[in-house]
Amino acid sequence: MKPAAFLRAAALVTAAALIPATTATMAQVDGRAGPEIAKIFAIMQRVQANYVEPVEDEVLIRGAIDGMLAALDPHSAYLDGSDLERLNTLIDGNYSGLGLSVIMEDGAVKVISPFKGSPADQAGIKAGDFITHLNGDLIYGGDLDDAVARMRGKAGTAINLTIFRPGRDQPFDVDVTRGVIELEPVTYELQDGNIGLISVNEFSADVGRDVYDAWAALQTEAAGRMSGLVLDLRSNPGGSLDEAVALTDLFLERGQIVSQRGRSWGETFEFEADDMDYYVRRRLSRSQAQIFMGQIARDVPMIVLIDAGSASASEIVAGALQDHGRALVMGQRSFGKGSVQSLLPLGSDSALKLTTARYYTPGGKSVQEGGIAPDIKVPQLSDPDHALRERYQTRESDLRGHLINELGIADEEMEEDAVADPRFQLTSEELEEQGIEDFQLHYALETLRRTTASSVALNSRR
Repeated sequence: MKPAAFLRAAALVTAAALIPATTATMAQVDGRAGPEIAKIFAIMQRVQANYVEPVEDEVLIRGAIDGMLAALDPHSAYLDGSDLERLNTLIDGNYSGLGLSVIMEDGAVKVISPFKGSPADQAGIKAGDFITHLNGDLIYGGDLDDAVARMRGKAGTAINLTIFRPGRDQPFDVDVTRGVIELEPVTYELQDGNIGLISVNEFSADVGRDVYDAWAALQTEAAGRMSGLVLDLRSNPGGSLDEAVALTDLFLERGQIVSQRGRSWGETFEFEADDMDYYVRRRLSRSQAQIFMGQIARDVPMIVLIDAGSASASEIVAGALQDHGRALVMGQRSFGKGSVQSLLPLGSDSALKLTTARYYTPGGKSVQEGGIAPDIKVPQLSDPDHALRERYQTRESDLRGHLINELGIADEEMEEDAVADPRFQLTSEELEEQGIEDFQLHYALETLRRTTASSVALNSRR
């Protein structure tokens, strides 16, 4: 199972660690929780003896497991064969469907983010939307796997989704034609003025190397000095912790990238830039490791774009580059998932995804709940629903049972500035007339065009 595989089920990053349950550990649990476990068996016996219909042991045990993990946090879960198979299929990036990252929230299927360029994205489905019906059939209160299985299907076939979008009075229907989802983790484009745009859509295998190659290709295409770089992490739900570290290391010469702290000794450690031992532990050759042990785009002004769909691995990158002063972070406050999930195998076809640690930016800030606050908040004015979306946007802090930021966050740090910014008064219609389809990207590019390489805010601290 690859580390990034979890993010497809919950749209949030995991750092996978193989930790088998030991006999000694089970004995300790039996000793402490014997009376409580006895209650579970007593309830099972009563249910099986008195419920209106016969109930299989497997149904009751699976329900008990799911309830146990749901009581911990929104990201811990039991994964059986079908879950693992679905996640592996998604991480391979070759399947037919809509291209949505979804979770189950209070019985409803909620969109965390559509994959960029996917049929769902092209149909206008947005992060924060709730899917209530599929082809007219109510799916509220059902099983997430069943809903996902129905949304997937042969490329070229269509499905009707009923969408409830917070802030709108009425649900609306969207017809989406399924396509072959071939995820492109990294895309790039040279913008006017020799400004590079690198979009990272997920943190799957080799993303760090892909960004390195994208920068090299941009330099070749520019045929001259690059004058700026935009790293777009919007709607990126995360993925592999290792790839987040590798990508960040490309832009840093020294210093901490991220730290991870858990209850067990093996879950507490730091990741440093240019750490050869770390890459050796990842089984990279020295020549492969050397790619990350430099500093690309040196002295090139850099902006990182984030939004409420930027989670976990995306927040690691944005937080590190922000804390080191290497990049200006622009957009909207990120999702705020600062926890790490580990994979504990329970056999050949099942596993436990368990939250085992929190991670922290180089400045010691826990991302949990608060997320990464942009240096410059830029609303997505080109989205006609941006105001309503901001008002009703769900983040980690809104999820039932989420982990609390143990460092504490003052209320005023979580509040948004209610004062209207005179720079951001254009409507989506006015922007469309000007040919601006993505206002946040437009604003970032215009900022870089007005920026010189000597600008202190856009260069790494030494």
